[in-house]
Amino acid sequence: MTAQILDGKQLAETLRAEVKRGVLAFVAEHGRAPGLDVVLVGEDPASQVYTRNKEKQAKEVGIRGTLHTLPAETTEAELVALLARLNADDAVDGILVQLPLPKQIREQTVLDLIRPEKDVDGFHPVNAGLLASGRPSLVPCTPRGCMKLLERAGTKLAGARAVVIGRSNIVGKPALQLLLAESATVTIAHSRTKDLPALCREADVLVAAVGRPEMVRGDWVKDGAVVIDVGINRVEVPGTGKTRLVGDVAYDEVAERAAAITPVPGGVGPMTIACLLENTLVAARARVAAR
Repeated sequence: MTAQILDGKQLAETLRAEVKRGVLAFVAEHGRAPGLDVVLVGEDPASQVYTRNKEKQAKEVGIRGTLHTLPAETTEAELVALLARLNADDAVDGILVQLPLPKQIREQTVLDLIRPEKDVDGFHPVNAGLLASGRPSLVPCTPRGCMKLLERAGTKLAGARAVVIGRSNIVGKPALQLLLAESATVTIAHSRTKDLPALCREADVLVAAVGRPEMVRGDWVKDGAVVIDVGINRVEVPGTGKTRLVGDVAYDEVAERAAAITPVPGGVGPMTIACLLENTLVAARARVAAR
């Protein structure tokens, strides 16, 4: 069996084009662009690259993207004050605080302060509760991207058996809710799950979001399953002194059995920022409609 490769780069490009058309219509109707403000505290190299990409792609689709860069020694009170200003600014439709934060700042305390209607990451308890109750909400970007990739694969989710490896608030739990909303039968697995390989072999849809390089092996996956690999892990290439990116799935092994699979890089990753841009447009429209 030769797996269909689910190209996240291509799908993200298509989604960005849709968002750009929506932004142009929003500007024509309301006389301003949707606004996305991203806050980066500290100098984590990966976070710096990621936030620059967010700012760049926001501008490419016509969203007013602003990056607030704060030093690593920023206090929690200083960050709270910035969020209060962004919450009150009517030109700001979306607020995103890049994680991780320095140890002196409590992440959940800060994230809870973002107004739910501006929470384009979908992490606020209000948005999590709306998602869990099946009501419209801002959905976390990575699992939203996973669902779009499943749709692109033509996956029939109603009645399908889905297994999600990972129970984080960022990916695992919202992915469970999104799959459940499509009438899949969903099991969420984690570090204490017994006989994880046997459980995975039952899955028609397998979402790996555990953060362990190439943990899911070929014999964990049944023939014809659709595999979404959320993991992004940097590992050393033996004898070269170099590193490469791999997912949570042993790609070459699993691709021999799966009907469809996402590559790493180039699968789920590009979809995350594209869905962030979509969320910003959704938030802007909702804020205007609520007035």
